[in-house]
Amino acid sequence: MTELGVALRAWRDRLDPGAVGLPHQSPRRVAGLRRGELAQLAGISAEYVVRLEQGRASTPSAQVCSALARALRLSDDEQAHLLRLAGHAADPARIPRLVPASVHRIVEQLAASPVGVFDAAWQLLHWNPLFAAVFGDPTSVGDDERNALIAQFEHHATRIRQTPAERVAFEESLVADLRATTSRYPADPVVGALVARLDRAPRFRELWALRSVGDHQGAHKIVAHPEVGDIAVDSNVLTTQNTNLRLVVDTPRNAEARSKFDLLATIGLQEMTSKS
Repeated sequence: MTELGVALRAWRDRLDPGAVGLPHQSPRRVAGLRRGELAQLAGISAEYVVRLEQGRASTPSAQVCSALARALRLSDDEQAHLLRLAGHAADPARIPRLVPASVHRIVEQLAASPVGVFDAAWQLLHWNPLFAAVFGDPTSVGDDERNALIAQFEHHATRIRQTPAERVAFEESLVADLRATTSRYPADPVVGALVARLDRAPRFRELWALRSVGDHQGAHKIVAHPEVGDIAVDSNVLTTQNTNLRLVVDTPRNAEARSKFDLLATIGLQEMTSKS
């Protein structure tokens, strides 16, 4: 049995099934989760869990490690340890793009608001159901369109509407934020490629030449939703320590927007049928 297998078994044994919403089934020969229960929570096969614990499986991907960390309720330090055991040591020269288990739990607790998790180059990594219901399903577009900078400066179709003044402030803030990211991660090839691509856009070149540096902290905007109409929101940006992930939490600006959020939380991505 490998160190990875030993750790997975220990973390599985310590977790109370009731803490993850599983019914207490009797009799249980040992405390903790069964392998099949861990597999179900992580979205992998029970046989794969067996092979991981016995050291007979190939190195699990970072995505599998992340799923196991969420299922096992690991702390951020434990998740980092799991990734190192699986051979996914973080490269300090590259932007962190794995979403820690603690951030997943925070997003789950903010279900009443649309929440998107972005990396330091504004690539969307994770979102909650209400985010998809309000802004559109991110899985319906390619990875490029999930980058806020590319969507803004290449004028991709979105549901976001801003006044000219709001758009100017938003673009200036995003570009200044990206400039700060390039100094934090000067060797990250993804960042370099992003800047090179954006440089083809005249408006980006104009703002990039100013060499402004800052943190993007939020914006006012209208979401033009095809089913419920316009929703006035404030976007609030929370940045995590160490990983520089950005949690964008959209809050309603008035009671009407709140009621539309509540409706969309109920209907999700399904289309509302018009009444004849």
